[in-house]
Amino acid sequence: MKRREFIALVGGATAIAPLLRARVAHAQQSAMPVIGFLNSQSPDTFADRVRGFHRGLKETGYIEGENVVIVYRWADNQNDRLPVLAAELVRRRVAVIAATGAINPALAAKAATTTIPVVFTVGDDPVRLGLVTSLARPGGNLTGINFLNVELAAKRLGLLRELVPTAARIAVLLNPANATNVETTLRDLEAAARTMGLQFHILNASNSREIDAAFATFLRERPDALFVGGDPFFNARRVQLVHLATLHKVPVIYGQRQYPESGGLMSYGADVTDAYRQIGVYVGLILKGAKPADLPVVQSNKFELVINAQTARTLGLTVPSALLARADEVIE
Repeated sequence: MKRREFIALVGGATAIAPLLRARVAHAQQSAMPVIGFLNSQSPDTFADRVRGFHRGLKETGYIEGENVVIVYRWADNQNDRLPVLAAELVRRRVAVIAATGAINPALAAKAATTTIPVVFTVGDDPVRLGLVTSLARPGGNLTGINFLNVELAAKRLGLLRELVPTAARIAVLLNPANATNVETTLRDLEAAARTMGLQFHILNASNSREIDAAFATFLRERPDALFVGGDPFFNARRVQLVHLATLHKVPVIYGQRQYPESGGLMSYGADVTDAYRQIGVYVGLILKGAKPADLPVVQSNKFELVINAQTARTLGLTVPSALLARADEVIE
């Protein structure tokens, strides 16, 4: 072979090599199982929970990019986008869908497929919501985690009263766009309020402007404290809520630790990051061959009471020692 021909051959092989490597990498990735991750919120507010999901996958032997692919679809708090996003995942023929963030992703995934396994997270009873036939034997292609966010309303109200024992009138902030959450929350709160001798009035907000308007009524209504209902939209607007609560100097209880971490007064609820770890475990088990119908719905059993002591001092509140002793974390 002539020297010039040999150089040309080597040069051509060098140019082709990256293309071959890319094709091999693509083929390897295509051979990996694909998970669809459907969420009603946005990735910038969900980093901790996604990490929890990854931990659960790792417990079952799956690591994103190494032996599994994850396709993320975020609705950015626009629930009307969820059916379209769920349909995209079905067309992609993912192996399993993790429907996370609230009831709406679970309902969208359920409507989109009866064959692809779906693992959901919800804060209310999934049997009552029509997602499964029973907790022990879900039936169909859905199973998941119930982190009892909505069902803890009465417990939160009791903690708020314990922190502010002189409170008589409580404002309750709810999102009317999430009718299921509102129904369950009001049912539990009404019974608890009667027992405690409390009066409460409802404030509705489904967007940022309505949150501002709800707090503006405090100048007229003068509530002794505020109860913020569990809702993905409120979670996404937690900085706004905490800021307004500080501005109006009103004691507030929330459902998740992200609020006191952002300066809110107090929260009580399930360890949601651990719930997402459990979702990752279930997704991994399904990838290994388990059927959703055979995986019982898991109810969270890890709950957290988080108190921001600095915020309490700003509000002129003295946190009872008994409450401090029960807190899982006191933020100074």
